[in-house]
Amino acid sequence: MGWDIGGAHVKAAIINAADEIIAVYQQPCSLWKGLDQLQGAVTRILHEASGAHDRHAITMTGELVDLFENREEGVKQIIDTMTALLPQRRCLLFAGLEGFLEAEQFEARHYQAIASANWLASASFAAQKVSSGLFVDIGSTTTDILLLNDGKVLAQGYTDYQRLISRELVYTGIIRTAVMAVAQTARDQGREIGVMAEYFATMADVYRVTGELNELHDQCETADGAEKTITASSRRLSRMIGSDFFPEELPRWRQFAENIRAQQLQKIQQGFEFRIQNEDFPKTKPLIGAGVGRFLVKQLAQLSGYSYLDFSDLLPATATQTGITTADCAPAVAVACLAKGHC
Repeated sequence: MGWDIGGAHVKAAIINAADEIIAVYQQPCSLWKGLDQLQGAVTRILHEASGAHDRHAITMTGELVDLFENREEGVKQIIDTMTALLPQRRCLLFAGLEGFLEAEQFEARHYQAIASANWLASASFAAQKVSSGLFVDIGSTTTDILLLNDGKVLAQGYTDYQRLISRELVYTGIIRTAVMAVAQTARDQGREIGVMAEYFATMADVYRVTGELNELHDQCETADGAEKTITASSRRLSRMIGSDFFPEELPRWRQFAENIRAQQLQKIQQGFEFRIQNEDFPKTKPLIGAGVGRFLVKQLAQLSGYSYLDFSDLLPATATQTGITTADCAPAVAVACLAKGHC
């Protein structure tokens, strides 16, 4: 069973003896509110999985939330919580370039390798399967852009800080990202208008209005705590430019959402172009899309003249009862598969 412990979600995947992913899960987890959020999310997944899984592989990004004083404390507390929830079971910790560690082998010197290494699990698994290409994982909050060549991940950075510099980490996603973090201006009714620096709406509202949001992926509260409907999302978007919402103006807010969407896609495209500049990346190499926002990777491939390969296609076809796919939870799937090869 692979686990990806994030700051807003916990994701898990189960692989059987035949190397088939038989289930994937995602639960909301507002980890910044307390470790009880993590305990609750993991317990719900274990209850839903309802089986004896004797080995658990764990990767994480949740150590960065402001519940913890620093990342080292976060890594330690997440590991302590997980090992307490999984008693009498073998727990493997994904330590990036250092491989897997048994939970009892964990020492303070390992925290840097374990912290926010989930991107490397996904990219490494993709590199094993595809050998060369560009791996792009667009999730609810962030986007990872990694160059793959000859079965290896050619990462310029490792920590979040380093990867923000290299632009292998672009801090934008299709659910939780605030609209004000994507655009400072937008087009409305043929005019350019400033966008308010207020937490009035998120990108989930944008993609709900454009009709591209899978509601299963939006497990977070809305910005105003109101319902998740096209009308409510349009109302939240209207606040971003100080306007009132009227139901008969839905087409107006659809156009507005399309403009915000285009700006986010451009931001991701700039990261993609920055990463492949000065690299030998011919059109014969694919863009491999993962994450709940991978439909944008597919569009990016079409716009750039590259072929597109879905992360789900790297694995045997599987049916999941939850409606969440393997590509939605790529790090959890990848760490389960990599750990199975390690054991």
